[in-house]
Amino acid sequence: MDKKLERIILNTTNSTQIIEEDLLQKLWSGYGELSRVKTDKTSVIVKRIQFPTNTDHPKGWSGDFAHKRKIKSYKVEMNWYKNYNSSVDSYSPKFHSCGNISKFQYIILEDLEELGFKTKESISYQEIKNTIKWLANFHGKYLNTKPEGLWDTGTYWHLATRPDELEALKEKNLKSSAKKIDKKLNSCKYQTLVHGDAKLANFLYQDESVAAVDFQYVGGGVGVKDFAYFLSSVLNSNELFEKEKELLDFYFMELRVVLNDTINKDELETMWRKLYSYAWCDLYRFLKGWSPTHYKLNSYIENISQKVLDEVKEP
Repeated sequence: MDKKLERIILNTTNSTQIIEEDLLQKLWSGYGELSRVKTDKTSVIVKRIQFPTNTDHPKGWSGDFAHKRKIKSYKVEMNWYKNYNSSVDSYSPKFHSCGNISKFQYIILEDLEELGFKTKESISYQEIKNTIKWLANFHGKYLNTKPEGLWDTGTYWHLATRPDELEALKEKNLKSSAKKIDKKLNSCKYQTLVHGDAKLANFLYQDESVAAVDFQYVGGGVGVKDFAYFLSSVLNSNELFEKEKELLDFYFMELRVVLNDTINKDELETMWRKLYSYAWCDLYRFLKGWSPTHYKLNSYIENISQKVLDEVKEP
């Protein structure tokens, strides 16, 4: 381990010795690594970001534009943990430190496993609802918050950051409607902060409690973008058709609990329910351009997206 980083870890955790370092995973496209570092006092997660000379995207999407997007995403994540994270009730790891050392950047965070949280490859229906409650609380708490130092528009797939994928899109109707759908989502009266990558892999579980990690694409947006994206990571097509109404109702029930009484809750719910299908279609546009054989391109997303496309092409 870099000696400067070692000193920073020891100082921020009031420790005297590094006991062990375990590599957890490489970051996407070779941009660094995530490690668990155990000291004589505690355990922390260390994210080391080092920009590669040659990028190697798993889907083949490399290039200067994509590289700049990733650079910004790590700046956003650092800013999130430094300036926003402590004020949200939906649990996420506490911030220790971040900065630059020589040729790499680092973020040091609380180790959620020390608190009993675990990642899961599959979750129960109750855990799905617990995660939706986390999202509703997050969106409610940050309603009308300006995303200063974050993405103006959150989510890693939003249109302005994906021109190459849009250009690769073969479906003409979807391609020509992309800007209208994007505008509809971004012009909604009620905007909040969205996690931006709210998939199952970025949530951890302990009994009834839920925590989230990976805030590289946090920014402005309507809450149903996170909600739809999360559902896409935990339910198959048949389950989505079957559970859509129940889970939408549950999301808005939980959202109302945390909304300020000055908010017109009925108006917000009406608007966001309308945009739920647009959120799916926006994701559909990205997936069709990025990875046309992706497993999420099922009958549910195709059906709900087609309804939106039929709507936006009407005069």
